[in-house]
Amino acid sequence: MSERLHGEYKVTGGKLVAVDLTVTDDHLADVRVSGDFFLDPDEALEVIDRALGGLNVATVPAELAARIDEDLARAGADGLISLPITMVGFDTHAIAMAVRRALGRSTGWSDHTFTYVDPGVLDPAEHCALDEVLARELAAGRRGPTFRFWEWQNPAVVIGSFQSLGNEIDADGARRHGVQVVRRVSGGGAMFMEAGNCITFSLVVPATLVDGMSYEASYAFLDEWVLTALSRVGVQAHYAGLNDIASPLGKLAGAAQKRFVGGAVLHHVTMAYDIDADKMLQVLRVGREKLSDKGTKSANKRVDPVRSQTNLPRDQVMASFLATFRELFEVVDGEVSPEELARVRQLAEEKFHNPEWTARVP
Repeated sequence: MSERLHGEYKVTGGKLVAVDLTVTDDHLADVRVSGDFFLDPDEALEVIDRALGGLNVATVPAELAARIDEDLARAGADGLISLPITMVGFDTHAIAMAVRRALGRSTGWSDHTFTYVDPGVLDPAEHCALDEVLARELAAGRRGPTFRFWEWQNPAVVIGSFQSLGNEIDADGARRHGVQVVRRVSGGGAMFMEAGNCITFSLVVPATLVDGMSYEASYAFLDEWVLTALSRVGVQAHYAGLNDIASPLGKLAGAAQKRFVGGAVLHHVTMAYDIDADKMLQVLRVGREKLSDKGTKSANKRVDPVRSQTNLPRDQVMASFLATFRELFEVVDGEVSPEELARVRQLAEEKFHNPEWTARVP
């Protein structure tokens, strides 16, 4: 007899959906959906159960949800159930995610133990290399999920993987202020980084944690804990657009992602703690456009949303963030191994310090 599998999915701000099923010859069988949701008419639940039966275990969430939607619509058109169908606190995507969790193809935060590593002060190019090394180690099955902060000394601009170097960077301004330019592997915009002026952290997770999510949904999902962390230091924040975190006073942070073959997701966030806007405007071309809209044109201006809204030292804000992460998730302390660190330094030298990589989009 096939083993009975069980999966659960909690809808953010909604209800719990549970699915029990068996697998026969790589196909779903004897599927039973349950939960504390509201569904009308009652007979729709039987249609949902039958819709899932017989589907291949590799069926992706979008196709699972589409199959349920199609069978519900057909049952309504045939007069087998009354219309309209009302789902409160859940939807067909939530059912699909519960199925994927039952099959072990989707995971939740509680399914993982995260390793916190503190590699110390690194060159910005080495930070970019470390992100890639940790992600590839996870994809290869040699390391689990990790969380870490960045610490650096030399000023830098870290540009997105697809940004134009010439459009983003004023080369004369960068040379004049001794600002290093590094291109990272993830997309998104430029990060102007001087030691102590921003808070950057990286999270490397298995792709199963964001299974079935759109890119937009995965950004918000992976940063949901950050909103809790910000509230602990007195900032009421929300997710804005694709990859920004904002408060009522404006943008606080931006996130970027890279997905690796083998099932690893790199997600990193940079928050403005106390940035020298005058210097940034002399280095970033696009920054001039963005800040001119805010009236920040004169010298000696600063962009300090985290510092001004928390009234806390940067180190204290970071310590509070880490404490929140430890409270919400299972976390153990670890380290970057000597072998990993050697690969980081080699990758930084061969790739992230290489002008060919930096100027790959001129």
